[in-house]
Amino acid sequence: MTSHSVLAKALVFFFALLALFAQLVAAAPAADLHKRDVYVPPVLYPHSGTVWYKGQRHNVTWDVSDPPVNITNKFGMILLRKGDITTPLIFAKGFDILLGRIEVTVPWVLEDDDYSVVLFGDSGNWSQQFTIKE
Repeated sequence: MTSHSVLAKALVFFFALLALFAQLVAAAPAADLHKRDVYVPPVLYPHSGTVWYKGQRHNVTWDVSDPPVNITNKFGMILLRKGDITTPLIFAKGFDILLGRIEVTVPWVLEDDDYSVVLFGDSGNWSQQFTIKE
């Protein structure tokens, strides 16, 4: 057998598998798919000029006045952002994004004035920068 005939047989086999896979994908039910909207509610608090002190409790708030009918991800998560970097520090997670507020405890971080909170649901939306002090 020549190398060309082995290559030809391999290509036929590959395209046969590809065609089978395409048939399986096409046969998958699409009736369960629903239109969903990305929801990006603006963070209202904290805002510019806000000063938080380590260990205090505050309500992070966001505007829920105009949510879409079908939200892609209804479960929220709030992270701390420092400058242009979102840190792995999680304030809260698993809450209903339509609550509009969640209470958090100010973490023990370096004192600075370039912090913001990131509200995740469908996508990330962060607050204005604020200050954390001791």
